[in-house]
Amino acid sequence: MKSVKIEGKKRSELGKKATRQLRSEEQVPAVIYGGKEAVHFSAPLMAFRPLVYTPEFQIAEIVLGGTTYKAIVKDLQFDVITDQLSHVDFLELVDDRKVVATLPLSFTGQSQGVKDGGRLELKIKSLNVRTYPKYLKESIEVKIDNLQLHGNIRVQDVVAENMEILNSPRIPIASVVTTRALRQADSEAAAAAKGGAKAAAPAGKK
Repeated sequence: MKSVKIEGKKRSELGKKATRQLRSEEQVPAVIYGGKEAVHFSAPLMAFRPLVYTPEFQIAEIVLGGTTYKAIVKDLQFDVITDQLSHVDFLELVDDRKVVATLPLSFTGQSQGVKDGGRLELKIKSLNVRTYPKYLKESIEVKIDNLQLHGNIRVQDVVAENMEILNSPRIPIASVVTTRALRQADSEAAAAAKGGAKAAAPAGKK
């Protein structure tokens, strides 16, 4: 499991004035929930970039003084004008306590429907799961080799050991649809077959 190390400082002043001062110094205020108590801290803006600006699922190792907290991102806030990261909520990972996380999907193999000329459409790129921290992983693998033309893979088809998938089971996550070229080829083949059938038909009696 990939992790990002963030070194910060605990916050004692939590008011708006202190928060504005932090942001003016390119420090981002953040909080860690889920443990014995909420831990408020701040860290340089650049320290969060490898964790925030990526589609990958990663664990944050937050070092505050002599204590390291393992956590996952639960919420991000951005400035409405500058679009700069302004606050981060983390959920602390506690070994014997389940967490809810959003894990990316990793599609493997080549769909039979694509081999037959269709186009793969990905409907969902991640799933929400509930599990213990030790079972968290970078992605959930979804094999698509048997996905046929006009077929779907749904949430209920995904196998994720030691995890409870929270998304609705009937939602499609991937499908193979007919392309314009394939539709045209089918139409031409059907027209050719119809024309051949007419040519082969016996002439009517006079």
